[in-house]
Amino acid sequence: MLAATILGSGMAMLDSTIVNVALPRIGAELDADVAGLQWILDGYLLSLAALILIAGSLGDRYGRRRVFVFGVVWFGIASLLCGLAPNTELLVAARVLQGVGGALLTPGSLAIIQSAFVPDDRARAIGAWSGLSGVATAVGPLLGGLLVQVWSWRLAFLVNLPVAAVCVWLARAKVPESRNDEMTGRPNVVESVVGALGLAGITGALVEAPARGLDPLVVGAAVVGVVGLVVFVLLQRRGRDALVPPQLFSDRTFVLANALTLLVYAALGGVMVLMVLQLQVSLGYSPMAAGLAGLPITALMLVLSATSGRVAQRIGPRAQLVIGPLLVAAGMLLLRLAEPGASYLTGVLPGILVFGVGLAVVVAPVTATVLAAAPDRFAGVASGVNNAVARTGSLLAVAVLPAAVGLTGDSYADPVAMTNGWQMALLLCAVASAIGGLLALGTDNNVLRPQEPGQECLSCGVDAPPPRVRS
Repeated sequence: MLAATILGSGMAMLDSTIVNVALPRIGAELDADVAGLQWILDGYLLSLAALILIAGSLGDRYGRRRVFVFGVVWFGIASLLCGLAPNTELLVAARVLQGVGGALLTPGSLAIIQSAFVPDDRARAIGAWSGLSGVATAVGPLLGGLLVQVWSWRLAFLVNLPVAAVCVWLARAKVPESRNDEMTGRPNVVESVVGALGLAGITGALVEAPARGLDPLVVGAAVVGVVGLVVFVLLQRRGRDALVPPQLFSDRTFVLANALTLLVYAALGGVMVLMVLQLQVSLGYSPMAAGLAGLPITALMLVLSATSGRVAQRIGPRAQLVIGPLLVAAGMLLLRLAEPGASYLTGVLPGILVFGVGLAVVVAPVTATVLAAAPDRFAGVASGVNNAVARTGSLLAVAVLPAAVGLTGDSYADPVAMTNGWQMALLLCAVASAIGGLLALGTDNNVLRPQEPGQECLSCGVDAPPPRVRS
């Protein structure tokens, strides 16, 4: 069961980073500018972030395994379309479809773990899921670089097909079906559409504004985005069967852990996109060498994440939620040394090591904290919220960061402009990550501890002891 969920979510996470290292080749072959490259990334992230909430709700309502398997199949077909795309426009369209599949499968993987494992084993299971799924994210640039050099950037998408086939087989053979029997009626499609329009409008305006200025298209997209998000929030507050139950946000730990997720994943998304460009454009790395540069992150996540989950369950997650983002921020500042003429050992590796340790410290505890702070009957929705927040952070970073640091048009191909933008981006991302760590000071340190007799239940699940208690 763990293998099935890790393969599914890992495939979606892998695809959010494997493409990064292929961007220079895609840009050269398809004659894409910075905005085109941003849309290749953001088309995927946009549909993933916009639909992941309703996808989590669909799993709770119709069966988490069923929706998970459907998502994996969809993702595999969309990956094939990406690999066959003849131009930038069709590649972006295929990436949007790929994001739909990612939205269907990602919250289901965590919800399956939350519903199938007994409470005492959940933190360890989530630690294994976080560590190995995180490895998929970190190994993306390495695998992407290898595939690009072996044949073409198209292999970065086609590699998903055999992974999807194995994942479907495992899920059907080993994953039990689960759902929330209290959820009745039809899912609220209107709220999902409104939320998706809001996110799409904001993203479109941010990506296109540097090249177009405040023309009618950009202004119109911004207006649609703001209105859509405002209406979405109002519908959630007033609806009887809200897509995102408002009671989830009455828990301070749930809110703060998701705010931390937003900031850390925004910083992570921005750095990972620009790092492979900096290494190739400014330091002269080959695609494969740029991917190999991040290999220590993979090793650290693999070795430390499961242990990080166990430690958080034993002592409480707060210390790791504070220390982890601060280490990530420190690693980003050290990566400012990765400039033309710097060696890997002195300019790249120190920042990579500190960055990787920080990720290993924070990823498993923050995921377990979000799920534990929500009632078990909302496992799919809570996972969907956390994943939507993470993807939205990456989405906004990719949309905003290049223009914010002066990388527009084809300036990413100029080593001087790329280095200046890279160093400013690292500073901004380090500040965001550090703020996320400071927010974690307000979380409940008892949220992962098992209930003891005589304790008051604050968040009762339908099929398990309360994950959050008060003495």
